[in-house]
Amino acid sequence: MVEQKTHERAELTGDHTVCAGCGAVAEGTPPTWTCSVENGERRYFCEACARENIRAIEGRLDSSWW
Repeated sequence: MVEQKTHERAELTGDHTVCAGCGAVAEGTPPTWTCSVENGERRYFCEACARENIRAIEGRLDSSWW
């Protein structure tokens, strides 16, 4: 069973970026990560979360729908 994580606003914390999907932390903003603007807030998704939900992202569905 996959654990559902509440999608929170992704943050840029100093020199680190936090994935809004899984909570992964990266140094800087990796070029392979996806940035989505939902309700006026930027949300960053790591490569794994973006690949897992690419159709929803391309369909411009808010992350709360995935």
